[in-house]
Amino acid sequence: MDATSRPPSLAGLRRSYVGEPLLETAVAADPVVQFTTWFQEALEAGLPEPNAMVVATASAGGRPSARTVLLKEYDERGFVFYTNYESRKGRDLAENPRASLLFPWHPIRRQVRVEGTVTRLSHEESAAYFASRPYGSRIGAWASRQSAVVRSREVLDARYEELSARWPEEPPVPDFWGGYLVTPREVEFWQGRMDRMHDRLRYRRGQGGWVLERLAP
Repeated sequence: MDATSRPPSLAGLRRSYVGEPLLETAVAADPVVQFTTWFQEALEAGLPEPNAMVVATASAGGRPSARTVLLKEYDERGFVFYTNYESRKGRDLAENPRASLLFPWHPIRRQVRVEGTVTRLSHEESAAYFASRPYGSRIGAWASRQSAVVRSREVLDARYEELSARWPEEPPVPDFWGGYLVTPREVEFWQGRMDRMHDRLRYRRGQGGWVLERLAP
């Protein structure tokens, strides 16, 4: 292996995190309220796509997989994203309806991690969101059998053109596409601090409501 093909040394890649302390006395009693505060601050900081999140799932046999999707809604029920039910994550969730979400807001030295159970949204809720998407994205949802093997890009493009001609204005909602609601059981807020002494506050759902705990970094 010559010098140009060797992987770079990673041991020295590090930076110091200088952040405000995250204290139990300064956070909301409800994690969704606290998430709203942090999400607004991520928006104000100008982060690109602060609603981008890593969704991790596992099959019934325990085989994990993760990918980045966009959070499209959240409220007191939990966190919502949309996808193809026949995709790998859709198949995982059919077998094992649990997921972990990660919001990696590195520029502001923060992360939010959510663990919870997953259910499909109603057809009405999915249809309402589908209607709000740009036309091209709606055709794309039909054209892409997500996670399936495709023979070539040309085949995919031809399928898109075929469907565009079939529905030049208002494509219907695919029966294989819709929304998922992640109902949180745990929500962790991570604030980077100096010397790897980060702050980690975890909300855990108990019988009487949310329990707030500090985790070692």
